[in-house]
Amino acid sequence: MSHRFALRVYYEDTDLAGIVYYANYLKFIERARSEWVRGLGVDQARLRAESGIVFAVRRVEADYLRPAVFDDLLEVETRLVETGGARILLDQEVRRGESGFRGPRGARVPRRRRACGAASGGSPPKACAGGLKPCKSSRWRSFAT
Repeated sequence: MSHRFALRVYYEDTDLAGIVYYANYLKFIERARSEWVRGLGVDQARLRAESGIVFAVRRVEADYLRPAVFDDLLEVETRLVETGGARILLDQEVRRGESGFRGPRGARVPRRRRACGAASGGSPPKACAGGLKPCKSSRWRSFAT
């Protein structure tokens, strides 16, 4: 299961050298992850309000291969790698190029762990405790396929 999210680099995304500031790639992949979840039919605001369930990044690994610059068109591909317990493992790549994935890579985030937990802390709620696959909520059925 994968998802693609397109975005353009603005001046606000760049540093004094005119390239995308490294931390902004984390913003780009977060936007892509949010759109991926939205595309699965999950309303994260409602999920938090009704169940107290939120997503939190536990770990990010990133390899910066070639810098993106102002006005580059980027595409973030998000792939679900694994689910288990109260976590989701995603593989995300940021690539540059007007022609989609033919352009050179901008950054690779090969392992991104997201934990599902209660907004108030403590143990994950029952909806997450068994992982996403056995979850009974219709909002999570897409993960079970």
